[in-house]
Amino acid sequence: MREHGGNLDLAQQRFGGPAEDWIDLSTGINRLPYPVGEISLRAWNALPSRAEIEALHRAGQHAYRTSAPVVATGGAQTAIQLLPQLGPTGRACILAPTYNEYAGVLSAAGLDVREASELDALAGADLAIVVNPNNPDGRNFVPKDLLALLPRVGRLVIDESFADAVPQLSLAPQADRPGLLILRSFGKFYGLAGLRLGFAIGNAADIAKLAAASGPWPVSGAAIAIGCRALRDDAWAGATSARLARDCVRLDDMAQAQGWGLVGGTPLFRLYETPDAVAAQEKLARGQIWSRVFAQKPRWLRLGLPGSESEWTRVTEVLAR
Repeated sequence: MREHGGNLDLAQQRFGGPAEDWIDLSTGINRLPYPVGEISLRAWNALPSRAEIEALHRAGQHAYRTSAPVVATGGAQTAIQLLPQLGPTGRACILAPTYNEYAGVLSAAGLDVREASELDALAGADLAIVVNPNNPDGRNFVPKDLLALLPRVGRLVIDESFADAVPQLSLAPQADRPGLLILRSFGKFYGLAGLRLGFAIGNAADIAKLAAASGPWPVSGAAIAIGCRALRDDAWAGATSARLARDCVRLDDMAQAQGWGLVGGTPLFRLYETPDAVAAQEKLARGQIWSRVFAQKPRWLRLGLPGSESEWTRVTEVLAR
C-alpha cells in the first residue's frame, strides 16, 4: 500500500480511541459535507438506467462548465487505474512531487515512468501527468501554460481533483481538444469521499474508451442521485468556496503562531514546514487530531481544514498546549 492520508486506523493503533472521536485532517476532504437529504429506495435497489447515468454526466458538465464528453467513474482513482486503456505503452512523465498513485499504476501497466520538476520537462512524453492544483504542495498552473504544453506531448492528463474551489484554473471547458483529458474528484469538495464518484472529461474517442472499460454500471444509484443533486447546487458550491477561502486564512494564522511556515496548499488543505513534522503530528494526535506527514520530507506537515466550530476549538486548544 502506497503512502496516503486517511489512514486513521494507524492513528487509532498508536494513540487509541474510536474513529468517531478523531478529527481526521490527514486528507483534503471537506469536513462540512454536502447535505445529502433523502435518497429514493430505487437508488438502492435498482440497477442504474442509461438515462440516469446520462443525467449524472450532464450534471457533471454543468458543475465543471464544459460541453465536452464526460464519463462517471468510481472516484478519480478509478479513472487513474483506467489510463493505460487509452493507448499503447510508451514514456510517461509526471510532474512531481505529486499524488503517488500515478507512478505505481503506470509502471505496473508497462510504461516507462519518469518524473520532472518543471512543466517544460514534460515535453516529448507519450503521456504527461499534471495535478493542478497539486497535491501536496498546491502548486498550480494557469490554463494557457498547460495548453502550450499540449501539442508537445502525446496525451496530457490534468488531474483537477482539488480545483472545485478555484475554477479559474480548470481546463474542463476546453477538454474536447484531442490529446487532453481532465480528471475530477467529487468526494473531496463535496465532502462525500465514501460515495466513490469521479469524472473523466475529454474528447469523444478517449471518453468512449474509458466508458467501455468502466462497464455498464460504473457508479452506484446512490452516487447518481446524490451527484445529480449536488453538482447542480450552485449556491452551495459558491458558499462553500467562500467559506474555504476564509478558513485557509484562519488555519494559516494558527500555524504561523506555532512557528510553522506555509509551503503551499489548496482551499481544502494546507502544507506547512515545521521544525519536526513527526513531533507536530504526535502533538496533534494526543488531542485525537490526525494529520499527514511525508517520509521523504521530514519537516512537512499537511492539514485539512477543520469543519465545525467545535473542531476549530479543539484544534486551537491542542495547538496551544
